[in-house]
Amino acid sequence: MTAPLTHAPRLTTDRLTLRGPDRADLPHFERFITTSPDLAAQDELGDAEDAWYFNLAGIGHWHWHGYGLFTLQTHDDPTPLGRVGSLNHPGWPQPELAWHLFADGTGHGYATEAAQAVRQWAATALGLTALVSYIDPANTRSQAVATRLGAQTDGTLARQDGASQVWQHPTVAP
Repeated sequence: MTAPLTHAPRLTTDRLTLRGPDRADLPHFERFITTSPDLAAQDELGDAEDAWYFNLAGIGHWHWHGYGLFTLQTHDDPTPLGRVGSLNHPGWPQPELAWHLFADGTGHGYATEAAQAVRQWAATALGLTALVSYIDPANTRSQAVATRLGAQTDGTLARQDGASQVWQHPTVAP
């Protein structure tokens, strides 16, 4: 058994387990980065090297901020279905609630279910009660998740990339 890569807690929902990243997640993440139709539609596909660096940045995020992206899986299958969590890269005005689901994880409501759990954990454990999501205007699936979570946008563009809209989530009590 290898040592954990982060100190991420384990969260559970009715159907899902959210855990910290693991070495075995990389091939699933690489497949997502290199083949995702959603990323292709936004002209954001990457290669194996990009997946490696993005994965390391995600692990480092936990160490730097004390939060990051959880890997999600169902209770009865350890296969990674995607990543959901909070991010705050340099120059960002506030932490983001982010999600991206791998091909087998889409269309089941997993992003919404996991994001609700992460949002409550972030408020309770970290005091992050006001989160945003940065969503490409063409990404209607992520917009639908944000809407189900009660988030709204006024069309303001994120200053860090200028293409994504800022979606403000409702304040969550700790």
